[in-house]
Amino acid sequence: MIPNVFNDWVRVGKERGASDLHLEAGTPVVYRIRGEIVQAGAAVPGEALLQAAKSLLGPAQWSAFVEQRSADISRTIQGTRCRINVFQTVRGVGFAIRILSSFQNTIRDCNLHPDLKNFIEAKHGLLLISGPTGSGKSTTLAAFIEEINRSKRKNIIVVESPIEYFFANRQSFVRQREVPLHSPSFEQALVDSMRENPDVLVIGEMRTPDVMRLTLNAAETGHLVIATVHSTTCAEALSRICMSFPAEIQASVRAQLADCLNGVICQRLMYLPQVGIQVPHCEILAGSSAVKATVRSGQFSHLATAIQSGGDDGSWSFDRYARWIEQKRDWVRPSQAQPLAVSAEESALETPGGLGAELAVRRPPPLPSAPPSLATARGPVRSPVARPPRPAPAASSGDEPPTAERPGRFEIQGDEDLGDLESLVKKISDEDSEP
Repeated sequence: MIPNVFNDWVRVGKERGASDLHLEAGTPVVYRIRGEIVQAGAAVPGEALLQAAKSLLGPAQWSAFVEQRSADISRTIQGTRCRINVFQTVRGVGFAIRILSSFQNTIRDCNLHPDLKNFIEAKHGLLLISGPTGSGKSTTLAAFIEEINRSKRKNIIVVESPIEYFFANRQSFVRQREVPLHSPSFEQALVDSMRENPDVLVIGEMRTPDVMRLTLNAAETGHLVIATVHSTTCAEALSRICMSFPAEIQASVRAQLADCLNGVICQRLMYLPQVGIQVPHCEILAGSSAVKATVRSGQFSHLATAIQSGGDDGSWSFDRYARWIEQKRDWVRPSQAQPLAVSAEESALETPGGLGAELAVRRPPPLPSAPPSLATARGPVRSPVARPPRPAPAASSGDEPPTAERPGRFEIQGDEDLGDLESLVKKISDEDSEP
């Protein structure tokens, strides 16, 4: 069950164009908007986050969280897919929520270079997608899956922890498995997938040497494998894989990596103020013969030169890719409208639970219900200007004062000449003398 306050937090994040939402006991809600941290609202009570964590995780995952002090899950909140990391801090329970985009993740929709489609033409081999945390690796990975899904008839097996995007079967047959929900580990999921007749194997992240070894084996045995790894350059991604193994077997790992390497994509995010969106800024290393020879020899420092000279093979340096970004005009925007700035007033938010009252800033409060009209309840009401209050007539012996049930016989109209007092008194006297 998803707490209602999470629905509000995620909805506000979508409206503001946030990529991440951070929560921690005793601190305000924090959004990451265009790479900058923005605080919103009052401090979130620790007890509220604790109850939210129990509700999101459920009894089984909560027991694992108590033991490990962290948990990874994915949920659909307010129609948006969210990747959620729950963790323990010095203040209490914390959340790091990645708000995933909802548009169709093709290569064009992700504003990637169209030449990247060439990598999915291979029938086997290894394609690595690298970059630092929060650089859009998962979105690019989803773009490749969707491209294959739309254009080829393949059996695609996706192993992630957690699942971030759901794919509908189009031309291809896509099967998604989440660790540890559908398999106890990445290693077991990879071993199982080799018996499931895959054409394309997608690995959410290579974290351990065992996962890397199984990934290389799968790429060598006739499968197209797409995987992600953390790094800041293409050369660092390949070096990190090799250095994860003991020194005595690194030479054989380099040879295995060189034999199956199709390419490496390392990306960052670049904000374009003239367009108002973030786009991937990539370095691309194509697996040419020269590149494979460099990897086999372990001279990873020479890969930067190979990228510079490998334009004809499909390699792109960061500088060259930046020039392409400057020349590109047909940018694709996310399907949902997102504001580009957050005002100071919107950041000073106050509602129970720590969520800011953004609606109080953006929308006027509802008008109160109008009271019943006096004209409806008691008939037309005379204007005080057109119908001045009538003075009570002089009470005579035996007369009662006028009331709502017994009004007086005379009423001063708005056009009476009040300056002629004698005429007015005579008029009153004449009416009183009438039978």
